[in-house]
Amino acid sequence: METIDFGRTASDYARHRAGFPPSLMERLAPYRIGEAGQTVLDLGTGTGTLARLFADRGAVVTGLDPAEPLLAKAREARPDITWIAGRAEDTGLPGAAFDVVTAGQCWHWFQAGAAAAEARRLLRPGGRIVIAHFDWLPLPGNVVEATERLILAHNPRWSLSGGTGMHPRWLTDLRTAGFGGVETFSFDVDVPYTREGWVGRIRASAGVAASLPPEAVDRFSAELTALIDTGELAVPHRVWAVIARSPA
Repeated sequence: METIDFGRTASDYARHRAGFPPSLMERLAPYRIGEAGQTVLDLGTGTGTLARLFADRGAVVTGLDPAEPLLAKAREARPDITWIAGRAEDTGLPGAAFDVVTAGQCWHWFQAGAAAAEARRLLRPGGRIVIAHFDWLPLPGNVVEATERLILAHNPRWSLSGGTGMHPRWLTDLRTAGFGGVETFSFDVDVPYTREGWVGRIRASAGVAASLPPEAVDRFSAELTALIDTGELAVPHRVWAVIARSPA
C-alpha cells in the first residue's frame, strides 16, 4: 500500500494550499455553525486553514493532525489556536467537549466508521459535525485535466483523479454513526494561481510530494512548469459540505 505523508510537503502545503474560501463560513452561518464562543475541533487540520476561519469568527478552536511538520506551520501562523497531534479515530480528548467538529478535505483519509463514532463522542448533545471539501475540477481541456494526466504519468498508483467535488458516501457514514438532520450544499469558485503557485499546490498533494521520492518530485515540477503556458491561472474549484447533528 502506498504511504502518504503530508508532513513531507509542509513548506509547499503552508505556502500554496489556499484553503477554504471565507464564503464557506457565510454558508454555515444559517446553521449557527462558527459563532463566537463556540468550541470547535478541526480534525485533520493540516496547516490549519479551516481552523483559522472559525477562530476569525471568535470560536474557541482546537486543531488536530497526525503530522507534526504541518502542525508546526499551523503554530507559526496562529499561536492563539490550540494545536495537538492526534488521529481522528482516537483523539484522546474528553467526550461531550465540543459544539462543532469539522473535517476539511480529509475525511477520505480516515477510517470512516471509527472517525464518525469518535466525532459523536466528542460532541455535546445536539452539536454539529461538518465534513467539507474544496476540490479542483478537471474540466475538458483545462489545466486541471492536464495536471491530473501528468500526475498519473509520474504516479500511476494515484487514485484521486477525475473527481466531481461531490462526496455522497460521507452521508452514509454519518447516518450509520447515528447522526441526524443531514444536509448538504455546494458552490463553485475560481481560484487565482500563478504558474509557480499552481506547481507548488500540486507538489503539496497526495500524488506528488506526499508519496514520491524527492528526485521524482523535481522531475514532475519541471514538466508541470513547462506544461503551463501562462503566468496567471483561474482554477475552477467546488466547495461541498455535509452537516449533521449529534443526537440530543
